[in-house]
Amino acid sequence: MNLKFQYNKIAQLQLEKQLKIRQKALPTLKNKESALRMEVKRARDSALELDGKIKSRINELEPIMKLWAEFDPSLIKVENVEFLARKIAGVPVPILGNIQFEISEYDLFSTPSWYLDGIEMIKEIAAMRIEREFFWRKMLILEQVRKKTTQKVNLYEKVQIPIYEDAIRKIKRFLEDEENLSKASQKILKTRISQEAAV
Repeated sequence: MNLKFQYNKIAQLQLEKQLKIRQKALPTLKNKESALRMEVKRARDSALELDGKIKSRINELEPIMKLWAEFDPSLIKVENVEFLARKIAGVPVPILGNIQFEISEYDLFSTPSWYLDGIEMIKEIAAMRIEREFFWRKMLILEQVRKKTTQKVNLYEKVQIPIYEDAIRKIKRFLEDEENLSKASQKILKTRISQEAAV
């Protein structure tokens, strides 16, 4: 990043103002990044935990898998999945609300007696899968925002702040040199005047 500036007091003050803005923003950005990092980890852990629960629940149902051939999958549908929003470190993040299922009518007398339990099992597994998918998406959203925040932290910390500090240092040195030259020339002029007055 090339920073163009003039060697004067006004430019120095403007650069110092920009530097202060970045130095003030840096701790906030770092806190945001660490909060997002923790939320990403939490969402990933929750999704992996739900993966394990789904697998174990399906393994529990393995002994009765032959019965599922009789089951009519059109009896149950996901009617509505409610999403809410909450801000985490200034980022709007979806939160899973209620999951509503639509259960079609069926004849209790002509269907097997385990259908009621089967419907509840399917609702349970479907709800876990929806929740798992939700956590994966939440993780992706947060990860994307975290990457942008990390880039901004690195930009401020490793690029912009050092460049502004270097520019301010150059301006200060230039102004000091200019002042020293001015004082030296005044001294020379003063000694010449005093020598001419003495002659």
